[in-house]
Amino acid sequence: MNAALSQTLIAAEEVSKEFLIPQGMWRRLTGQPRLAVHALNGVSFQINRGETLGIVGESGCGKSTLARCLVRLFDCDDGRVRFEGQDIADLKGADRRAFNRRVQMIFQDPYSSLNPRMRVREILGEALSVHKMRPRAQIPARIAELLDLVRLPSDAADKFPHEFSGGQRQRIGIARALAVEPDVLVADELVSALDVSVQAQVVNLLLQLQEKLHLTVVFVAHDLRLVRHISHRVAVMYLGKIVEIGPTEGLFSSPRHPYTKALLDAAPELDPTKRNRTVAARGELPSPINLPTGCLFNTRCPRAFDRCFVERPLLSDRTPAHRAACHLTDFGAPSLQNLEAIS
Repeated sequence: MNAALSQTLIAAEEVSKEFLIPQGMWRRLTGQPRLAVHALNGVSFQINRGETLGIVGESGCGKSTLARCLVRLFDCDDGRVRFEGQDIADLKGADRRAFNRRVQMIFQDPYSSLNPRMRVREILGEALSVHKMRPRAQIPARIAELLDLVRLPSDAADKFPHEFSGGQRQRIGIARALAVEPDVLVADELVSALDVSVQAQVVNLLLQLQEKLHLTVVFVAHDLRLVRHISHRVAVMYLGKIVEIGPTEGLFSSPRHPYTKALLDAAPELDPTKRNRTVAARGELPSPINLPTGCLFNTRCPRAFDRCFVERPLLSDRTPAHRAACHLTDFGAPSLQNLEAIS
């Protein structure tokens, strides 16, 4: 990794987040404790300036909750998120507004994330005005620049969101985020609501914008092919924890966690004649209300042994660039190709 990608911009340190479930009358009368969904369970990682970190995992693994914690739409229950070394929970006033400008989120649904009563000119102009990005007289020219950046015609400024396709609306969402000249874009399932034919166009646009504007990107997705195409590094999440994180090609070619390997084995083929019917992992995802004891993946792992049911593994430091939270990697196996003999 070159020098441009070596400076830590965002760091998550043992981030945890839970959501309390409304308590029924019977539980209140009997004095039973409140139930909670454990969405994040001690997530730690770093994002370097100028890189793209892909975050993948099954639905319900905590990806979107983590994305919202990174931009402080959710506050952490435990742990902290640091931006340029400062805990974002401590930011107040002007510092908080500066953080909100520098770290922007692009949401999954382009149909509901834009105000249907506002023309594109008003949507972009509002972002420019609120953050005082340009003098009033220069705002029309800046709007034209933003539309050109995301490959939309200039007459798009005078249209309403309903007049655009899903892919075009997502481009408007990207333009709105870029209007405040951010350092970081957090893209939460950016293209999952779009047709497959449009997804590659939007992802390629994001790649071009990252290079041109020197952006740092957090790309949250469940499509492994898109993540591989766009990311420098990939973090794999399972039940609110990162179970593997490493350089993209290394993780895809030599996965070190059984869950990562299961996801890769179940990924669909681009060739329609080679349909893959492999499931991501055997069994169902355990309830995030009652987490398994020990390794969170032990209920579905074909290689689980005694230690996996009593001790929760940590991300191994054996190879700092490519870490996995699996007891089998403690034996020094460099990848799951070597784990067959061990297990």
